[in-house]
Amino acid sequence: MNLKVVIMYSKVSGGLRACNTRFFCMKKTAKTLTARAVFARNLRRARRNRDITQEVMAFDAGLTRAYVSSVERGVRNISIDNMALLADAVGVPLKDLVDPEQFKDPDDL
Repeated sequence: MNLKVVIMYSKVSGGLRACNTRFFCMKKTAKTLTARAVFARNLRRARRNRDITQEVMAFDAGLTRAYVSSVERGVRNISIDNMALLADAVGVPLKDLVDPEQFKDPDDL
C-alpha cells in the first residue's frame, strides 16, 4: 500500500506536521485555547457586547489603551490583579472571563 504524506501547517499547534492524507488529516481536531487566549477572547467579546471602547475600558481600569490592546490580542502575560481591574471595567465577573464556555461564538463550535 502506497501512502501519501503531506506537510501541513497546524493552527492548533502552530507548527508544521506530517500527516497521512487518507486518515489523520481527515479527522477534525478540536480547538484548544490557552488560558491567555480564552481571557483575551472573552474580554474582547464582553467589551464589544457592552459597546465600550478600549480607551474607555483602559481608563476605567487605570491602564493604558496600548496595554489593553495587547491583552486582547493575547500577546501580554497579564497579572491576576490587572485581570481583575479589566473585569471590573467591563462589569463582568473575572471567573466568566477565564471560562472557555462563556462568550462562545457559534462559529467556535
